Amino acid sequence: MALMMAPAVAQDLFAPRLYVNDRVITEYEVAQRAMFLTVLKAPGNPEDEALKALVEDRLRQTEAERLGIKLTDEEVLQGMNEFASRANLTAEALIAELAKVDISAESFRDFVSAGLAWRQAVRARFLGQVPVSEADIDKALEASARPRALRVLLSELVIPLQEGNEDAALDLAERLSTEISSEGAFASAARQYSAAPTAGAGGRLEWVPLANLPAAIGASVLALGPGEVSDPVQVPGAVVLFLLRDVAKDESAEPIEVTVEYAEFLIPDDAAEVARLRAETDTCEDLYGQANGLPEDRLTVSKISMGEIPSDIGLELAGLDPGESSVALTRSGYRMFLMLCGREQTFEEPVTRDQVREQVINQKLEGLAEGYLEELRSAAIIREP
Repeated sequence: MALMMAPAVAQDLFAPRLYVNDRVITEYEVAQRAMFLTVLKAPGNPEDEALKALVEDRLRQTEAERLGIKLTDEEVLQGMNEFASRANLTAEALIAELAKVDISAESFRDFVSAGLAWRQAVRARFLGQVPVSEADIDKALEASARPRALRVLLSELVIPLQEGNEDAALDLAERLSTEISSEGAFASAARQYSAAPTAGAGGRLEWVPLANLPAAIGASVLALGPGEVSDPVQVPGAVVLFLLRDVAKDESAEPIEVTVEYAEFLIPDDAAEVARLRAETDTCEDLYGQANGLPEDRLTVSKISMGEIPSDIGLELAGLDPGESSVALTRSGYRMFLMLCGREQTFEEPVTRDQVREQVINQKLEGLAEGYLEELRSAAIIREP
C-alpha cells in the first residue's frame, strides 16, 4: 500500500505553491526553507517567512541571470563555508548536521547561492553610482578608531512589527524620527508608543559600553550627536529609535572586539516561573539543571562575536552583566529567559584604507539593495497556481 501511495505523496510534495514571474516555488522548497529557518531560530512564523524569503530569492535569481551573473562552484563553496563558519563548522559539517533534521544539501546550497548572486547583482547595478571620497574614508576611520572605547547613554523607543501592521509601524517610526527634536518629546513618545519595559521611564537606559551593542545599532548611535534621534533601526519583530543623551570617551583606550557567550532558555510565559528561575540560577551553568528532561531546543548556549548576534538579543545583552538575565523577548510562544554568561575582549588588527573603502562601499550598497528588491517585487507577477 505504501508503494502505491508514494507517487501521489511525491506529486503533492513538489506541487507548485507560488509562481514568481515564470519561476515556480514548490511545496518542498517551502518546507525545506521553513525547517532551515527553524534551525536558525529566525523570528516569525517559519512557513510564512520561508515563502517570503523564497519569493525574494526568485526575484534575485532572475535579476542576476538578466545581468549575466554566473557563480562558480568555488564561489558557492566559499560562501557555504563562510556561512557555516558562523557556527564554527565547515560547509561539509553543517550539511551533515542539517541532514539530521532532513534538510538537504541542495536547499542549503540554493539559500547561499541566491544571496551570493544578489550581492553581485547589487554591485553590478550600483557600484559605479556609489562614490567614496577620501573624506568618506577619513570619516569612517575616525568613527572606527576608538568606537569600542566609548560608553553611551541612550533612550529607546521600541515599536512592535506585528503581522499586518508592518507598514503602519515603519511609517510611525519614520515620522517620530523626523519630528522629535528634544529629550522631553522623545520621552513622551516612548511612554505613548514604546513596547519596551523602559516605556514608563520615557525609554531611558543606563550607561552602556558601545562594544556591548549590536554592530548595526552601534553604527547608528555613532552617527548621532547628543540630543539627536536615530533613523529607525529594524530588529527582529520590532523597529527601534534611539536618542543619544550623552557619550563618555576614553581616548587612551584601544579599539576592542567583543565575543559574547549567552544562554537562551525558552520557558512558559509565566511571571512565577520567571521569579523562580531568577531565584534558583546565578550562572549559565545552573540553567543546564533547569533544562534537564526538556527538549534539547529549549536551552541554547552560544558564543559568537557581537556583530553576529541578532539585534534584538544583542540589545538586551548590552545592559547585562554576567549572570544577569532579561525576559523582554519571546520566541515561538515561549518567554525567553536570556542570560549573559560572559564577554571576552580582544584587540583588533589595524585596518587599511582599502579595507575601509570596501566597508563604506558595502554599507552604501546595502542601503540601495532594499529599494532595488522592492522595484523588482513591484514589477513582478506573483500568483498562486
